[in-house]
Amino acid sequence: MPDEPSVPPVPPRPAPPPADAGQGAVVAERKVQKTEPPRMYQVVMLNDDYTPMEFVVMVLQEYFQRDIETATQIMLKIHHEGRGVCGVYSKDVAATKVELVLTAAKRSGHPLQCTMEAA
Repeated sequence: MPDEPSVPPVPPRPAPPPADAGQGAVVAERKVQKTEPPRMYQVVMLNDDYTPMEFVVMVLQEYFQRDIETATQIMLKIHHEGRGVCGVYSKDVAATKVELVLTAAKRSGHPLQCTMEAA
């Protein structure tokens, strides 16, 4: 056989590392998320010298779902102490109830005032 140039054998290529070999990997820790309950607000009715007591009782029954005895007790507290808490609700619900009371008072021609404040 004639002299053929000898070709050195080619060494095998190393296999690429697997994708999850841990090089450059980021480890994320899970943090437990704490959810807080919504902030609560109390709806407060204020006393005046013109709004009839019966109207206040009716408002407490209609918009705050109070029975006649509870509504009367709250009305007397408003009358004697100048203010009374009608209920405690989330912010949106309290704002809606205040608006309903003010609208009903205005529609009936009474100066009844109702506000909300953080509980």
